[in-house]
Amino acid sequence: MEKGLLAMSASERERSSVMRALSKGRLRQGEAAERLGLSVRQVKRLLRVWRESGDAGLVSRQRGRVSPRRLAVSKRAEIEELLRSKYPDFGATFAAEKLFELNGIKVSRETVRRIQLSLGLARARRRRAGRVHSPRERRPRFGELIQIDGSPHDWFEGRGPHCTLIVFIDDATSRLTALHFAPTETTKAYICALRTHILSHGAPLAFYSDRHGVFQVNAKEAQSGDGYTEFGRVAERLDIELIPASTPQAKGRVERANQTLQDRLIKEMRLAGICDIPGAEAFAQRFIALWNTKFAAPPLNEADAHRPWTKGLEALEEKLARQEQRVLSKALTFSTGGKIYCVKTTGPGTALRGARVTLLHFQDGAMRVDYKGRTLACTLVRTRPGPRQAEDEKTLDARMAEIVAAATKTKTEPLSPPGRG
Repeated sequence: MEKGLLAMSASERERSSVMRALSKGRLRQGEAAERLGLSVRQVKRLLRVWRESGDAGLVSRQRGRVSPRRLAVSKRAEIEELLRSKYPDFGATFAAEKLFELNGIKVSRETVRRIQLSLGLARARRRRAGRVHSPRERRPRFGELIQIDGSPHDWFEGRGPHCTLIVFIDDATSRLTALHFAPTETTKAYICALRTHILSHGAPLAFYSDRHGVFQVNAKEAQSGDGYTEFGRVAERLDIELIPASTPQAKGRVERANQTLQDRLIKEMRLAGICDIPGAEAFAQRFIALWNTKFAAPPLNEADAHRPWTKGLEALEEKLARQEQRVLSKALTFSTGGKIYCVKTTGPGTALRGARVTLLHFQDGAMRVDYKGRTLACTLVRTRPGPRQAEDEKTLDARMAEIVAAATKTKTEPLSPPGRG
């Protein structure tokens, strides 16, 4: 092979071979144009240049020149410093967005990725072939199906306590409809998120969830009761169907959203200096708007499937309240949650003996006693100890955090001086 061919690219060497064939009459210009993917006019021009300058005429004149679009040295140094100091663990796409949003530097994702690779902040990874799951078509209308899930995680990266993020995401549009931070994944946390969703959008037709104990009764030995969990009863009162998923992949939209939130939301809160649940709750509403602007897709059908809530806030709080039945004793007392209450009456109250009353436990901790359409006043008589609440794998960390904090506080407090005998 000639020395000049070594500096040529594969396409340029192909052109050189074709030009030689043309000059010796072994190839026609139309055939050469088809072989190179060029027009006959371009082939004539290349042949003329090749005859004048040889293979050197086929080499691109741009080779070795500095691109006019190349980043200035000072600008690249600024980007490198920001990537090291502020965005060391950001993905290329997210880092490019933040560079433009917070620092006014507009640069492509690919440029950021190359700089990250050169700095050792990222490394090229080969995609591993994963298991292929058949995609399910989105529901056509916003509000037909809301996927819900809880994501326990170190959301504050050690700046605050571990907690759980309750996520509501629409199946038709990938719009986030509610985000709620709570210490653990509990019924109360889901009901708080449900309240936010209904006040913002109305009641959806159905929820799609996993098989957590919040949504279905999992105890095999359970033989009494109505077969519903507390969240299931609330959904029934609001006429919302509760559908359990058979596998995590079945509710893939909310699972993928959790992964993205654990990347983007965590870093957004880091940049904003948020380190507790109240601050995260306030920030979540702003983040929902950012998410929906970037990731939400238009529905196939523009009609909204939500049923607007028009009965007022007080009626909604009653629907969301935990309800239970109690029978009043002869002394007009009843017990709930390890506490004994007594109904107050203006008279002897004999008509209320043995009466079946309904207790409404509201989300703010208040309780109301209803009997035949009227509210009965009651007072706390005494509190009795009850069994400790059982913990599962999603609540154990929060419980242990309380125990460790209490032990640390006890260890650091000074001991009281012993009394004199």
